[in-house]
Amino acid sequence: MASSPVAVETALEPGGSGAGQSEQERLLRRGELLALSNHLKEALETYSAALRLGPAPTSTSRRRLGTLVDCLVLHYRLRQREQKAGAAGNAPEGQEAEAGEEEPPPLPPDAREERGGATAELFRCCGCRGFLGEPVTAPCGHTYCRRCLREELRARCRRCGDPLGMSPVAVVLGQLAEKWFPEECERARTRRRVGELLGRGQLREAREAASRALLEDPSDLMLQVYRAESYAGLQEFKSALDDLNAVVAKMPNWPEVYFRRAKILHNAGSIDDALQLFLHCLALDEGFLPAKLEVEKMLCDLLSPENVRESLKESTLNSSYVRSKPFICGSESEASCVHLPLTSEPDLEVPRVTSQPIGGNLHRAQSAHSLNSTEKIAKDDGLKRVSSEPLLSSQEKGALLKRKLSFSEQEVAICEDGRNKHKKQGETTKRDAAFLLNYGAIPEDLVDASDFECSLCMRLFFHPVTTPCGHTFCKNCLERCLDHAPHCPLCKESLKEYLASRKYCITQLLEELIVKYLPAELSERKRIDDEEMAEHSNLTDNVPIFVCTMAYPTVPCPLHVFEPRYRLMIRRSIETGTKQFGMCISDPKKGFADYGCMLYIRNLDYLPDGRSVVDTVGLKRFRILQRGMKDGYCTADIEYLEDIKVQNEGEMKKLGELHDFVYNQACSWFQSLRNRFRSQILQHFGPMPEREENIQEMANGPAWCWWLLAVLPVDPRYQLSVLSMRSLKERLIKIQDILTYFSRDQSK
Repeated sequence: MASSPVAVETALEPGGSGAGQSEQERLLRRGELLALSNHLKEALETYSAALRLGPAPTSTSRRRLGTLVDCLVLHYRLRQREQKAGAAGNAPEGQEAEAGEEEPPPLPPDAREERGGATAELFRCCGCRGFLGEPVTAPCGHTYCRRCLREELRARCRRCGDPLGMSPVAVVLGQLAEKWFPEECERARTRRRVGELLGRGQLREAREAASRALLEDPSDLMLQVYRAESYAGLQEFKSALDDLNAVVAKMPNWPEVYFRRAKILHNAGSIDDALQLFLHCLALDEGFLPAKLEVEKMLCDLLSPENVRESLKESTLNSSYVRSKPFICGSESEASCVHLPLTSEPDLEVPRVTSQPIGGNLHRAQSAHSLNSTEKIAKDDGLKRVSSEPLLSSQEKGALLKRKLSFSEQEVAICEDGRNKHKKQGETTKRDAAFLLNYGAIPEDLVDASDFECSLCMRLFFHPVTTPCGHTFCKNCLERCLDHAPHCPLCKESLKEYLASRKYCITQLLEELIVKYLPAELSERKRIDDEEMAEHSNLTDNVPIFVCTMAYPTVPCPLHVFEPRYRLMIRRSIETGTKQFGMCISDPKKGFADYGCMLYIRNLDYLPDGRSVVDTVGLKRFRILQRGMKDGYCTADIEYLEDIKVQNEGEMKKLGELHDFVYNQACSWFQSLRNRFRSQILQHFGPMPEREENIQEMANGPAWCWWLLAVLPVDPRYQLSVLSMRSLKERLIKIQDILTYFSRDQSK
């Protein structure tokens, strides 16, 4: 059940101490909560009251009004559902299906195959669903046509919801499109030229270019849309709407064409029909950013104090199709009323947006006098029509509340039985128009594995990643290059921000094409990668060795990794899942010492420039059997060391006594240190481990021995000799000698 206005009011935080700005923010937030709670009439009234306090902050008003627009779109869909159900119920016998059908029948499967089949589906833009003539890969890995991003048709990815941004054309995908679909790419270039003329304000040139291109290819609906826009800019509204009506007849579910129609009608002064068309556009695609921005602007205008005092009152009093009640705005002396519709009015009329031509607005569009006389009435009419609340079930009200501040995650498809069916954004109905699939299937002789080769490893792309500059590489190849320098390996463009984000998303389209057309090559490439990964995950043969400092079992060992070879080594340790590598100190003759300790990566923090801070802890000691080298870092075949267990009870008793004596000696030495030294040791290594009950239970002996050996200021060569010992008794004697030496030195 949706919350009541009283519950919404109690959910708000207290406002400021009478300050106008805090009161306005409280009203804006209340309007937002009311809209989310399915109290649309009260929400509109509250927004209007907030705007009377002065212009709202841009970011705040945009966020609050965005929520209102989302709720209006959902209500619009529900009203359409009710009308659809009513039309089907009232239709004569035998015509129920026709009354409820709003879309043309789906293309037959054979027709879809003839127009490109599965490949054509792959080469669709994720945004407009048109051909990828100029493919641009977004940071999230999904691919859009350049027009969608250049004209900012979407703010977020249709599939994953991540922010979109303009980038250069993806080189590899662009070359594939040119090779496989040359005719369609030429059409895309023609559309781009016309679009650029429109963008520069050269309306006549754009109209003439579009008309010439349409003579050669009358089926290009995008050119017809561009020509309509040029007509509208030249004030030739009838020609513009004729073009758009022709497009709608062929493509009734294309959101962009409704947006273009709405823009023309809005500029012509038909606010009512424009608002309805904007909402219809958002009902088809709620992520269509320009339509949402237009509705937000219109709502700001409709709810502004000027329209509240002068326009809405007069127009609502003359309205006969809605019963309403007054809401007082401002002081009582002004007596300015806004009449908005009551909730749950089953007999309210909501105009239905269909694919039929809009002709009644052309006379107003061509007459300035008519525009001026009808604009105010249309503003109020549009608000009433979109705010009339349909009867919602408890399930639908709950779904509305759960949507909160964003509708970007999923799209609500209203079924005829009254239920909400959710589907992921990016899924499309089978009733798409044929013009989106008018490019042919790919001839097999045009598919060449060399078109899918990484320019770094010269092998088939494996997990292809496209950089912000448009070049594509294997993910591992790119990371290795960025280990050395934050620049694109091909064009040398700076990739510092890309490196700092570390968001190497797979280029989905390229990977899908490889799976479809090069399955055998991909299988072989994956086999090679699996073999390399198995080699890297082996913890006895070719174990990666970090040549740096002494490490001990159970003792933390923080590392600052900056060398490219060790960046690669650490990354491989993470990717294999072992999260382990060996640590040895340097040896001038052999390269690194004969003994070391395995480290386990507990945490890894990357710095913006690619360096990393690695939190590790010691696991097991090992002895080097054979040395090697791989990709710049050292490797080794190793065997692990364990302490030799004492079996004789007499020897075990003596070992226990020696252990307790040395432990107490170690505690006394640590407590005798200055406070500053003790604090530094505790901060770096943590507290000294407690004494174990069974000193032979651990394969490496008591943990406190290694902790003490790590904090004692002893030469690494001496420490290495202790690390290599497999006798706990000998290790305790060595530690005792060190403690005795330091105690004697402190007494002097």
